Amino acid sequence: MAGRVRLKLGDEWVEGEELDFEPLSERWNEYRCSDGSLVKLRLVVSKIVKLDKRNPTGEPIYQVMSANVLAVTPPAKDMSA
Repeated sequence: MAGRVRLKLGDEWVEGEELDFEPLSERWNEYRCSDGSLVKLRLVVSKIVKLDKRNPTGEPIYQVMSANVLAVTPPAKDMSA
């Protein structure tokens, strides 16, 4: 739900606008480990806020809240035990 919010940025409180958004893609990053396991990691965004503040070059600052989703598939040899 979009609306006005107040967030702490460093030592100061900053106003901002929570933005509605639509995920266009949430792909997995996949890593094969030396033990044969497969590690999959995905970042899932839960909130995006455009702050009423700009960085030193004048660009708007966005605060993104997210969670990491982790899935591990052990190697086949570990699955047979």
